[in-house]
Amino acid sequence: MDTFDLIKTRRSIRKFTDKPVPDEVIDRIIESGVWAPSGMNNQPWKFAVIQDRELKKEVSALTHYAKIVTGADVLIAVFLDNALSYDRTKDCQAVGACIENMLLYIHSIGLGAVWLGEILKNKDRLLTLVSGSTDLELMAVIALGYPAEPGGNVTRKGPDHTVIFRK
Repeated sequence: MDTFDLIKTRRSIRKFTDKPVPDEVIDRIIESGVWAPSGMNNQPWKFAVIQDRELKKEVSALTHYAKIVTGADVLIAVFLDNALSYDRTKDCQAVGACIENMLLYIHSIGLGAVWLGEILKNKDRLLTLVSGSTDLELMAVIALGYPAEPGGNVTRKGPDHTVIFRK
């Protein structure tokens, strides 16, 4: 699939089959994330991979999207490592690019995923569950697995509604 089509066809997937995602695929997903650009190449991200059923159940208590969390084969918690940070805005943008790389790669190999942000209200509790250091700040959780259903149809505003200046 060409890159533009990949971008346009990626959807948030919220229901997954029971088929397990192999560890080497999870590692490749994370590798796709770490190839995102970052200011001064500081690579300010860290990850927690959550596959244990009981731990996913504990994580599910931290969000309104509990069914998505418990239904996913894998959760990848994505953190900003503040110890590596030199400019918060740039580093948050880098983590966002990292997450998008992972989502696009996941889609490209036939898996599905959704970017969960509502869980940030309980970021300290999640950090405790994964025994993370206090330098780590949760940015998102990616729930992923083999899709049980396709993503929905969506539209986007075009340049006539989004470009504010052109000269």
